[in-house]
Amino acid sequence: MVAFGKKLKERQIQEWQGYYINYKLMKKRVKQYAHQIEVGTLDRRHVLKDFSRMLDNQIEKIVLFLLEQQGLLASRLTKLREQHDALEEQPEFSQIAELREAYRAVGQDLLKLLYFVEMNAIGLRKILKKFDKRFGYRFTDYYVKTRANHPYSQLQQVFKHVGLGAVVGAVSRNLHELQDRQGSYLSIYDPPALPLQDPVVDLIKAAVDRLSYSTNFLNFLAQHALIMQEELPAPTEEHIDEERYHFMSLLLNLANTFLYMVNTYIIVPTADDYSMSLGAAATVCGVVIGAMAVAQVFSSVYFSAWSNRSYFRPLVFSSIVLFVGNTMYALAYDMNSLVVLLLGRLFCGLGSARAVNRRYISDCVPLKIRMQASAGFVSASALGMACGPALAGILQTNFKIYKLTFNQDTLPGWVMAAAWLVYLIWLWISFKEPSHDVEERPSPHASNSEPAENDALEKGLKQPLLITSEDKQEDDEDQEGDGSEEASEESRQPATSIASAYRLLTPSVKVQLLIYFMLKYAMEILLSESSVITTYYFSWSTGTVAIFLACLGLTVLPVNIVVGSYISNMFEDRSSLKSPHTFNF
Repeated sequence: MVAFGKKLKERQIQEWQGYYINYKLMKKRVKQYAHQIEVGTLDRRHVLKDFSRMLDNQIEKIVLFLLEQQGLLASRLTKLREQHDALEEQPEFSQIAELREAYRAVGQDLLKLLYFVEMNAIGLRKILKKFDKRFGYRFTDYYVKTRANHPYSQLQQVFKHVGLGAVVGAVSRNLHELQDRQGSYLSIYDPPALPLQDPVVDLIKAAVDRLSYSTNFLNFLAQHALIMQEELPAPTEEHIDEERYHFMSLLLNLANTFLYMVNTYIIVPTADDYSMSLGAAATVCGVVIGAMAVAQVFSSVYFSAWSNRSYFRPLVFSSIVLFVGNTMYALAYDMNSLVVLLLGRLFCGLGSARAVNRRYISDCVPLKIRMQASAGFVSASALGMACGPALAGILQTNFKIYKLTFNQDTLPGWVMAAAWLVYLIWLWISFKEPSHDVEERPSPHASNSEPAENDALEKGLKQPLLITSEDKQEDDEDQEGDGSEEASEESRQPATSIASAYRLLTPSVKVQLLIYFMLKYAMEILLSESSVITTYYFSWSTGTVAIFLACLGLTVLPVNIVVGSYISNMFEDRSSLKSPHTFNF
């Protein structure tokens, strides 16, 4: 396992090594505190006071160095501004090119400083989380509130990065002015903003976005469980993501999610009638509805493995299987065969590509919009869950074409078969297969100003293939107690079997999966038997059942929004997870 302390050490800029947060020392001190409290040599008040002092010293060291580096960058920008003003009076093309390169050199050093701030911000967040986890205190509440709201707060310098924003603006604006605009006098502040095609500015913008994303937990004080990037920053990650990202492909994945959820729930209001028309009991509808979920257990395995090599081919296969499955479901009525009906639903479950959809968002969507894409995935699922029953309520008709019957029982199958056929054509035309062979690019910490070194800054430093026994010992020490926080290198490799996948799961993930299973189990029971119960006890029509289920599905999205945006930022995960069990009970 390569823990955070090891990765922090590997990615440090060597000449700045003494100014990073001493994560290893603070982690050892937390362990010492635990031992001293256990034997009774220290009390809680002394521990909180001593640890607060350590954090203050670490933050002060970081902030003072940050201010010093900002001053150096500001001084260089001031001298470049003087050269820029002189060139406006007597412009020379060669001198303009040299000035542009000088600004880019400042941008490269600014980029290093942005990575420095981000790594320290992540380290601070992690050590606070570790302290709370070890002692069961809400120390982060106390520390962030007292420091962030103080008029002389040094913590604000780390997380607000106002001075860095001014330097970023100066570099971007001057490079924009030096770019050939063919007589245009618009600046970056004039709407509409003109795009600046400069790789240095693009890297700086990506780093600023990521830094803001990593430090926004001050919006909710003492937040422990943000969905944020756990890895240390690497400058080429955003570039790689941009190369692999294709908006239409993302849209196709979200459409696949939506259609599959519609496909799952469109039969729920009429499944009991369909079962009875084929000579089975009304309660068999539970088997018909559940067959799709059972088959999905197996499809998730092979689709997950397949997505290691391709995204396009699994989606094509999924669309074809779903088209066949829905056609079989619709034809079962005229064939008067319950077996064909069940096989049709099993085929639909075998075509579940939700694992591919999630994987595409995780691997191919840039970090700055990954949260929105994930929210889109949840929204598409919730919307499909509501639209399925609602669509079934509309399909209340009965007619025949040749020997094929089209009624409320068969139309869901025909409609979904047509939808998957249209989707397959759209997929074939518009999907762009991302590259799976992304070459390894190291981290951004070149220190010299020569062109080769600056290029190394963009591409990064390759990690060593071998580690010394001393490094190994430090790594082992750093890993202690980190099992639930840092992902191991082994966990990043594709699982080759169900058993190997299970071994990679941490206890926290296992608990989450169990909770998800129980919630899903309760919901599926409610949905699958709703039409039978409401018809038997309340004499509801198919249309009424469809409206009820659609309204039930519509509640999923606002609940997700409330939990994701507010509840998770106000309460710990453990408290938040108690709520669904209480409601279910």
